[in-house]
Amino acid sequence: MSDLHRAYLNVGSNLEPERNIPRCLELLRRATLVERVSALWETASVGYPGPNFLNLCAAVRTPLDAVGVRDQIVRPIEDQMGRVRTTNKNAPREIDLDLVLFDDVPHNAQNWEQAFWIVPLAELLPGFALANGETLADRAHRLQRTVWLRKRDDLLL
Repeated sequence: MSDLHRAYLNVGSNLEPERNIPRCLELLRRATLVERVSALWETASVGYPGPNFLNLCAAVRTPLDAVGVRDQIVRPIEDQMGRVRTTNKNAPREIDLDLVLFDDVPHNAQNWEQAFWIVPLAELLPGFALANGETLADRAHRLQRTVWLRKRDDLLL
């Protein structure tokens, strides 16, 4: 297993998320080895008025590099689930699957101050140190004090 990479993927939806997130996890499990999944978190839509989002983080193992994860796992699953990309990257959507961390290298730097990314990821990697020395647990705690977010224990995955 040493030739496998570890990737962390954020899974989010605000259109029928109770149906779409479990479906996405099923497709993800068919495409790669899913090791762990965080709890499900609800947050307000960011950057666009719309229904609240449900998000979680999945830790996966894969022989693919980061580009391969995007091209062979993320995009095909989003396409299969009907994801339509528009000029507004914050528009409501059936599924949003993003590479967050790949072999301890952060991706999509603009989202590292977003609770919907950090709080689920911190469940899986609380001690991971960011470039400024802050741990994911510390950042998650800080972000939870500044935005509305709730854990959704009422939904089974």
